[in-house]
Amino acid sequence: MDLDSFVAMHRPVWDRLDELTRRRGLTGAEVDELVDLYQRSATHLSQVRSASPDAQLLARLTQTVARARSTVTAAHTPVWRDLARLATVSFPAAVYRARWWWLSAGAGFVTFAVIVGAWVAANADVQAALLPAGAARQLVEQDFADYYTASPASSFAAQVWTNNVWAAAAALIFGAAAILPAIWVLAQNALNVAVIGGIMIAYGRGDVFFGLLTPHGLLELTAVFVAAGVGMRVGWSLIDPGPRPRAVAWASEGRAAITVALGLIVVLAVSGVVEAFVTPSGLPTLIRIAIGVVVWVAFLAYVFILGRRAVEAGETGDVSGSAAQTELTPYAG
Repeated sequence: MDLDSFVAMHRPVWDRLDELTRRRGLTGAEVDELVDLYQRSATHLSQVRSASPDAQLLARLTQTVARARSTVTAAHTPVWRDLARLATVSFPAAVYRARWWWLSAGAGFVTFAVIVGAWVAANADVQAALLPAGAARQLVEQDFADYYTASPASSFAAQVWTNNVWAAAAALIFGAAAILPAIWVLAQNALNVAVIGGIMIAYGRGDVFFGLLTPHGLLELTAVFVAAGVGMRVGWSLIDPGPRPRAVAWASEGRAAITVALGLIVVLAVSGVVEAFVTPSGLPTLIRIAIGVVVWVAFLAYVFILGRRAVEAGETGDVSGSAAQTELTPYAG
Protein backbone atom coordinates (compact mmCIF):
# COMPACT_ATOMS: atom_id res chain seq x y z
CA MET A 1 0.00 0.00 0.00
CA ASP A 2 1.23 3.47 -0.95
CA LEU A 3 0.32 5.11 2.35
CA ASP A 4 0.66 8.70 1.17
CA SER A 5 -1.60 8.10 -1.83
CA PHE A 6 -4.08 6.19 0.31
CA VAL A 7 -4.32 9.01 2.83
CA ALA A 8 -4.55 11.69 0.15
CA MET A 9 -7.37 9.80 -1.58
CA HIS A 10 -9.47 9.10 1.52
CA ARG A 11 -8.74 12.00 3.88
CA PRO A 12 -11.76 14.02 2.61
CA VAL A 13 -14.00 11.11 3.62
CA TRP A 14 -12.54 11.00 7.13
CA ASP A 15 -12.68 14.77 7.54
CA ARG A 16 -16.31 14.87 6.46
CA LEU A 17 -17.12 12.00 8.81
CA ASP A 18 -15.47 13.88 11.68
CA GLU A 19 -17.52 16.94 10.81
CA LEU A 20 -20.83 15.04 10.78
CA THR A 21 -20.15 13.22 14.06
CA ARG A 22 -19.64 16.57 15.80
CA ARG A 23 -22.89 18.05 14.56
CA ARG A 24 -26.19 17.99 16.43
CA GLY A 25 -29.57 17.59 14.78
CA LEU A 26 -28.56 15.96 11.50
CA THR A 27 -31.03 16.01 8.64
CA GLY A 28 -32.21 12.76 7.06
CA ALA A 29 -29.81 13.21 4.15
CA GLU A 30 -26.91 13.88 6.52
CA VAL A 31 -27.73 10.75 8.52
CA ASP A 32 -27.61 8.68 5.32
CA GLU A 33 -24.32 10.33 4.41
CA LEU A 34 -22.94 9.65 7.89
CA VAL A 35 -23.76 5.93 7.63
CA ASP A 36 -22.22 5.73 4.16
CA LEU A 37 -19.02 7.49 5.28
CA TYR A 38 -18.85 5.34 8.39
CA GLN A 39 -18.97 2.16 6.30
CA ARG A 40 -16.26 3.49 4.00
CA SER A 41 -14.03 4.53 6.88
CA ALA A 42 -14.50 1.19 8.67
CA THR A 43 -13.29 -0.53 5.50
CA HIS A 44 -10.34 1.87 5.29
CA LEU A 45 -9.47 1.12 8.92
CA SER A 46 -9.49 -2.60 8.18
CA GLN A 47 -7.18 -2.06 5.20
CA VAL A 48 -4.76 0.08 7.19
CA ARG A 49 -4.67 -2.42 10.07
CA SER A 50 -3.71 -5.24 7.74
CA ALA A 51 -1.19 -3.35 5.63
CA SER A 52 0.27 -0.41 7.53
CA PRO A 53 2.34 -0.15 10.73
CA ASP A 54 1.65 3.60 10.97
CA ALA A 55 0.48 3.91 14.60
CA GLN A 56 -0.57 7.55 14.23
CA LEU A 57 -2.82 6.85 11.26
CA LEU A 58 -4.29 3.79 13.00
CA ALA A 59 -5.07 5.83 16.11
CA ARG A 60 -6.70 8.61 14.11
CA LEU A 61 -8.86 6.23 12.05
CA THR A 62 -9.81 4.10 15.05
CA GLN A 63 -10.97 7.20 16.93
CA THR A 64 -12.89 8.52 13.93
CA VAL A 65 -14.67 5.23 13.24
CA ALA A 66 -15.43 4.59 16.91
CA ARG A 67 -16.93 8.07 17.31
CA ALA A 68 -18.99 7.59 14.16
CA ARG A 69 -20.27 4.25 15.33
CA SER A 70 -21.33 5.79 18.61
CA THR A 71 -23.22 8.45 16.70
CA VAL A 72 -24.86 5.91 14.40
CA THR A 73 -25.87 3.46 17.13
CA ALA A 74 -26.21 5.55 20.29
CA ALA A 75 -29.92 6.00 19.92
CA HIS A 76 -30.50 2.32 19.27
CA THR A 77 -28.08 0.42 21.53
CA PRO A 78 -28.81 0.60 25.26
CA VAL A 79 -26.06 -0.20 27.74
CA TRP A 80 -27.59 -3.51 28.67
CA ARG A 81 -27.11 -4.72 25.11
CA ASP A 82 -23.41 -3.90 25.25
CA LEU A 83 -23.16 -5.82 28.53
CA ALA A 84 -25.11 -8.72 27.05
CA ARG A 85 -22.75 -8.76 24.06
CA LEU A 86 -19.74 -8.75 26.37
CA ALA A 87 -21.16 -11.71 28.30
CA THR A 88 -22.40 -13.79 25.39
CA VAL A 89 -19.96 -12.94 22.59
CA SER A 90 -16.83 -10.95 23.38
CA PHE A 91 -15.70 -12.61 26.62
CA PRO A 92 -16.26 -16.25 25.61
CA ALA A 93 -14.69 -15.55 22.20
CA ALA A 94 -11.54 -14.07 23.75
CA VAL A 95 -11.23 -16.93 26.24
CA TYR A 96 -11.87 -19.56 23.57
CA ARG A 97 -9.25 -18.09 21.23
CA ALA A 98 -6.66 -18.41 24.00
CA ARG A 99 -7.78 -21.91 25.03
CA TRP A 100 -4.53 -23.70 24.20
CA TRP A 101 -2.59 -21.19 26.26
CA TRP A 102 -4.67 -21.49 29.41
CA LEU A 103 -5.25 -25.23 29.05
CA SER A 104 -1.46 -25.64 28.85
CA ALA A 105 -1.03 -23.34 31.86
CA GLY A 106 -3.52 -25.46 33.82
CA ALA A 107 -1.87 -28.72 32.81
CA GLY A 108 1.53 -27.40 33.84
CA PHE A 109 0.15 -26.11 37.15
CA VAL A 110 -1.51 -29.43 38.03
CA THR A 111 1.52 -31.49 36.99
CA PHE A 112 3.91 -29.38 39.04
CA ALA A 113 1.58 -29.33 42.06
CA VAL A 114 1.08 -33.12 41.99
CA ILE A 115 4.81 -33.82 41.73
CA VAL A 116 5.78 -31.43 44.51
CA GLY A 117 2.83 -32.45 46.69
CA ALA A 118 3.69 -36.13 46.38
CA TRP A 119 7.32 -35.37 47.20
CA VAL A 120 6.36 -33.39 50.31
CA ALA A 121 3.87 -36.03 51.46
CA ALA A 122 6.43 -38.84 51.10
CA ASN A 123 9.37 -37.16 52.87
CA ALA A 124 9.26 -36.39 56.59
CA ASP A 125 12.54 -34.47 56.32
CA VAL A 126 11.04 -32.14 53.71
CA GLN A 127 7.99 -31.56 55.90
CA ALA A 128 10.19 -30.75 58.90
CA ALA A 129 12.23 -28.32 56.83
CA LEU A 130 9.09 -26.56 55.66
CA LEU A 131 7.21 -26.43 58.99
CA PRO A 132 8.07 -27.46 62.54
CA ALA A 133 6.00 -30.41 63.74
CA GLY A 134 3.88 -28.24 66.04
CA ALA A 135 3.08 -25.73 63.31
CA ALA A 136 2.31 -28.52 60.86
CA ARG A 137 -0.11 -30.16 63.27
CA GLN A 138 -1.75 -26.79 63.96
CA LEU A 139 -2.21 -26.32 60.22
CA VAL A 140 -3.64 -29.80 59.72
CA GLU A 141 -5.95 -29.95 62.72
CA GLN A 142 -7.17 -26.38 62.91
CA ASP A 143 -5.81 -23.60 60.72
CA PHE A 144 -6.66 -24.98 57.27
CA ALA A 145 -10.34 -25.61 58.04
CA ASP A 146 -10.67 -22.51 60.23
CA TYR A 147 -9.59 -20.28 57.36
CA TYR A 148 -12.97 -20.82 55.69
CA THR A 149 -15.04 -20.08 58.79
CA ALA A 150 -13.05 -17.41 60.64
CA SER A 151 -15.05 -14.52 59.10
CA PRO A 152 -18.74 -14.02 58.29
CA ALA A 153 -19.56 -15.52 54.90
CA SER A 154 -20.44 -12.23 53.20
CA SER A 155 -17.26 -10.41 54.24
CA PHE A 156 -15.19 -13.53 53.54
CA ALA A 157 -16.65 -13.71 50.01
CA ALA A 158 -15.65 -10.08 49.40
CA GLN A 159 -12.16 -10.69 50.75
CA VAL A 160 -11.66 -13.82 48.66
CA TRP A 161 -12.99 -12.09 45.55
CA THR A 162 -10.61 -9.16 45.99
CA ASN A 163 -7.60 -11.41 46.57
CA ASN A 164 -8.42 -13.59 43.58
CA VAL A 165 -8.96 -10.61 41.28
CA TRP A 166 -5.52 -9.31 42.22
CA ALA A 167 -3.96 -12.74 41.63
CA ALA A 168 -5.62 -13.05 38.21
CA ALA A 169 -4.65 -9.48 37.30
CA ALA A 170 -1.02 -10.18 38.21
CA ALA A 171 -0.98 -13.32 36.07
CA LEU A 172 -2.52 -11.47 33.11
CA ILE A 173 -0.32 -8.38 33.35
CA PHE A 174 2.90 -10.35 33.85
CA GLY A 175 2.01 -12.55 30.89
CA ALA A 176 1.34 -9.54 28.67
CA ALA A 177 4.58 -7.83 29.69
CA ALA A 178 6.70 -10.97 29.37
CA ILE A 179 5.74 -14.65 29.38
CA LEU A 180 8.17 -15.94 32.02
CA PRO A 181 6.85 -13.81 34.93
CA ALA A 182 3.37 -15.28 34.40
CA ILE A 183 4.85 -18.77 34.61
CA TRP A 184 6.55 -17.72 37.85
CA VAL A 185 3.22 -16.52 39.30
CA LEU A 186 1.61 -19.86 38.42
CA ALA A 187 4.54 -21.78 39.86
CA GLN A 188 4.33 -19.87 43.15
CA ASN A 189 0.62 -20.63 43.47
CA ALA A 190 1.15 -24.27 42.55
CA LEU A 191 3.93 -24.53 45.13
CA ASN A 192 1.67 -23.16 47.88
CA VAL A 193 -1.08 -25.63 47.03
CA ALA A 194 1.38 -28.51 46.77
CA VAL A 195 3.09 -27.84 50.12
CA ILE A 196 -0.17 -27.51 52.06
CA GLY A 197 -1.68 -30.49 50.29
CA GLY A 198 1.42 -32.61 50.85
CA ILE A 199 1.48 -31.87 54.57
CA MET A 200 -2.26 -32.52 54.92
CA ILE A 201 -1.91 -35.86 53.13
CA ALA A 202 1.12 -36.82 55.19
CA TYR A 203 -0.92 -36.30 58.37
CA GLY A 204 -3.84 -38.34 57.04
CA ARG A 205 -6.10 -35.35 56.31
CA GLY A 206 -6.07 -35.44 52.54
CA ASP A 207 -9.84 -35.84 52.54
CA VAL A 208 -10.20 -32.54 54.41
CA PHE A 209 -7.81 -30.81 52.01
CA PHE A 210 -9.57 -31.91 48.83
CA GLY A 211 -13.02 -31.63 50.40
CA LEU A 212 -12.45 -27.96 51.18
CA LEU A 213 -10.37 -26.98 48.14
CA THR A 214 -12.31 -28.66 45.34
CA PRO A 215 -15.73 -26.92 45.54
CA HIS A 216 -14.39 -23.45 44.81
CA GLY A 217 -10.89 -24.30 43.61
CA LEU A 218 -11.93 -25.76 40.27
CA LEU A 219 -13.45 -22.49 39.05
CA GLU A 220 -11.06 -20.22 40.94
CA LEU A 221 -7.91 -21.86 39.59
CA THR A 222 -9.36 -22.08 36.09
CA ALA A 223 -9.92 -18.32 36.18
CA VAL A 224 -6.27 -17.83 37.14
CA PHE A 225 -5.20 -20.18 34.33
CA VAL A 226 -7.31 -18.18 31.87
CA ALA A 227 -5.78 -14.91 33.05
CA ALA A 228 -2.25 -16.26 32.74
CA GLY A 229 -2.93 -17.90 29.37
CA VAL A 230 -4.50 -14.80 27.86
CA GLY A 231 -1.67 -12.67 29.23
CA MET A 232 0.94 -14.99 27.73
CA ARG A 233 -0.90 -14.88 24.40
CA VAL A 234 -0.59 -11.09 24.47
CA GLY A 235 3.11 -11.36 25.30
CA TRP A 236 3.65 -13.91 22.54
CA SER A 237 2.12 -11.53 19.98
CA LEU A 238 5.21 -9.37 20.42
CA ILE A 239 7.40 -12.33 19.54
CA ASP A 240 5.27 -13.78 16.76
CA PRO A 241 2.74 -11.21 15.48
CA GLY A 242 1.80 -13.28 12.45
CA PRO A 243 0.82 -11.34 9.32
CA ARG A 244 -0.01 -8.17 11.28
CA PRO A 245 2.50 -5.48 12.25
CA ARG A 246 3.87 -6.20 15.74
CA ALA A 247 2.34 -3.10 17.33
CA VAL A 248 -1.06 -3.78 15.79
CA ALA A 249 -1.03 -7.44 16.91
CA TRP A 250 -0.01 -6.54 20.47
CA ALA A 251 -2.62 -3.80 20.71
CA SER A 252 -5.39 -6.05 19.38
CA GLU A 253 -4.55 -8.91 21.74
CA GLY A 254 -4.22 -6.43 24.59
CA ARG A 255 -7.72 -5.10 23.98
CA ALA A 256 -9.07 -8.66 23.94
CA ALA A 257 -7.29 -9.19 27.28
CA ILE A 258 -9.25 -6.24 28.69
CA THR A 259 -12.44 -8.06 27.73
CA VAL A 260 -11.20 -11.16 29.53
CA ALA A 261 -10.25 -9.17 32.63
CA LEU A 262 -13.77 -7.71 32.84
CA GLY A 263 -15.35 -11.14 32.47
CA LEU A 264 -13.08 -12.75 35.04
CA ILE A 265 -14.21 -10.24 37.65
CA VAL A 266 -17.64 -11.87 37.45
CA VAL A 267 -16.25 -15.42 37.28
CA LEU A 268 -14.15 -14.84 40.39
CA ALA A 269 -17.15 -13.33 42.17
CA VAL A 270 -18.99 -16.61 41.55
CA SER A 271 -16.06 -18.66 42.87
CA GLY A 272 -15.89 -16.35 45.90
CA VAL A 273 -19.55 -17.00 46.68
CA VAL A 274 -18.97 -20.75 46.42
CA GLU A 275 -15.92 -20.51 48.68
CA ALA A 276 -17.77 -18.46 51.29
CA PHE A 277 -21.13 -20.21 51.32
CA VAL A 278 -20.60 -23.75 49.98
CA THR A 279 -17.06 -24.77 50.93
CA PRO A 280 -17.48 -24.31 54.74
CA SER A 281 -21.15 -25.32 54.82
CA GLY A 282 -22.50 -28.30 56.71
CA LEU A 283 -23.40 -30.11 53.49
CA PRO A 284 -21.87 -33.56 52.93
CA THR A 285 -18.48 -33.40 51.26
CA LEU A 286 -19.70 -35.12 48.09
CA ILE A 287 -22.54 -32.61 47.73
CA ARG A 288 -20.17 -29.67 48.15
CA ILE A 289 -17.79 -31.11 45.60
CA ALA A 290 -20.67 -31.84 43.23
CA ILE A 291 -21.79 -28.19 43.42
CA GLY A 292 -18.26 -27.05 42.62
CA VAL A 293 -18.03 -29.46 39.69
CA VAL A 294 -21.38 -28.32 38.27
CA VAL A 295 -20.35 -24.66 38.44
CA TRP A 296 -16.99 -25.44 36.85
CA VAL A 297 -18.46 -27.56 34.03
CA ALA A 298 -21.05 -24.84 33.39
CA PHE A 299 -18.25 -22.31 32.91
CA LEU A 300 -16.34 -24.60 30.54
CA ALA A 301 -19.49 -25.30 28.53
CA TYR A 302 -20.22 -21.58 28.38
CA VAL A 303 -16.73 -20.83 27.02
CA PHE A 304 -16.50 -23.70 24.57
CA ILE A 305 -20.05 -23.47 23.21
CA LEU A 306 -20.58 -19.71 23.03
CA GLY A 307 -16.88 -18.99 22.47
CA ARG A 308 -16.53 -21.39 19.58
CA ARG A 309 -19.72 -20.08 18.00
CA ALA A 310 -18.52 -16.49 18.32
CA VAL A 311 -15.05 -17.24 16.91
CA GLU A 312 -16.54 -19.07 13.95
CA ALA A 313 -18.59 -15.93 13.31
CA GLY A 314 -15.39 -13.87 13.16
CA GLU A 315 -15.33 -12.47 16.70
CA THR A 316 -12.02 -12.00 18.50
CA GLY A 317 -12.99 -10.30 21.75
CA ASP A 318 -11.14 -7.16 20.67
CA VAL A 319 -13.06 -4.31 22.30
CA SER A 320 -11.98 -1.76 19.72
CA GLY A 321 -12.45 -4.14 16.84
CA SER A 322 -16.05 -4.93 17.71
CA ALA A 323 -16.82 -1.33 18.56
CA ALA A 324 -15.09 0.24 15.63
CA GLN A 325 -16.05 -2.17 12.91
CA THR A 326 -19.68 -3.13 13.19
CA GLU A 327 -20.47 -5.63 10.49
CA LEU A 328 -22.48 -3.39 8.21
CA THR A 329 -22.33 -3.98 4.50
CA PRO A 330 -18.67 -3.49 3.57
CA TYR A 331 -17.96 -0.66 1.18
CA ALA A 332 -15.34 -1.34 -1.45
CA GLY A 333 -14.65 2.26 -2.41
